[in-house]
Amino acid sequence: MSQKGLRIIFAGTPDFAAQHLQALLDSPHKVVSVYSQPDRPSGRGRKLTASPVKALALEHGIEVQQPLSLKGAHAQNTLAAYKADIMVVVAYGLLLPQTVLDTPNLGCINVHGSLLPRWRGAAPIQRAILAGDASSGVTVMQMEAGLDTGPMLLKSQIPISETDTSASLYDTLAVLGCSSLITALAGLQDGSLVPQVQNDAKANYANKLTKAEGVIDWHQSAQQISLQVRGLNPWPVAYSDWQEQRLRIWMAHAVETHSKQPAGTLVAIDKTGIEVACGSSHLKITQLQWPGGKALSQSELMNLKQKMTLGETFTCLAVEK
Repeated sequence: MSQKGLRIIFAGTPDFAAQHLQALLDSPHKVVSVYSQPDRPSGRGRKLTASPVKALALEHGIEVQQPLSLKGAHAQNTLAAYKADIMVVVAYGLLLPQTVLDTPNLGCINVHGSLLPRWRGAAPIQRAILAGDASSGVTVMQMEAGLDTGPMLLKSQIPISETDTSASLYDTLAVLGCSSLITALAGLQDGSLVPQVQNDAKANYANKLTKAEGVIDWHQSAQQISLQVRGLNPWPVAYSDWQEQRLRIWMAHAVETHSKQPAGTLVAIDKTGIEVACGSSHLKITQLQWPGGKALSQSELMNLKQKMTLGETFTCLAVEK
């Protein structure tokens, strides 16, 4: 196949996907159509809002399709009429039936935010941090009917730092995914990519996050709670209650300090943050949000000496759903 640009259908919805669409728009390839989830209510006014992918497509005059399903003949015929060479799918949110997978000449490929077969599913970036993984990355794979089960075309790996949150890792993987996508498309054109079958025995699944996962159990180790805080930033955010007020903990890390204080006890407030006893070691909170306020930075936490008394404990009055 010649190295002229491919005719591409792009399917995606959130900002992570929009960055990949922008990479395609900046490449020699031609995006002939964009598929995205239907507009959703957003903000306090619950106004219908276009997805980041749809908004970007319209800025560039690209036709947008927003079907509720791709299972019907009309939706499938509409897609086939674009005569695409390939369909690129990034965080789209709809399952593609086999008929759709078979429609483009080169099939459909997906950019997934993990090192497959580890963390198949909806929340791979968050689950990698929650599990304490040392590394993450992106996998470009040929799509098939199973959930993230297709042959792998290209894998790119990066380390997860001790300060990474889901938000920061998300941003890093978006950049890595864009470059990996362009590289994979070139490899598909010149035939240099060798698909690798996934080892299902090594697969695990990244289930969607729930608000209930945000509640902190102070009897866990400080290291485990630190992973929880980082993995749930920016959503749903780890939380605990202080004198019947729900506090959200945005940043924290474990410190090798041991005491005989009960788990959840406030043991120190200083310029380095708030220190809380855990099942083992202590947790140093460096960014915390009081109800109705903004998240307080490390330097601002000193002011909480007026609100919080050493020796009192964090609790959980109710788990969010």
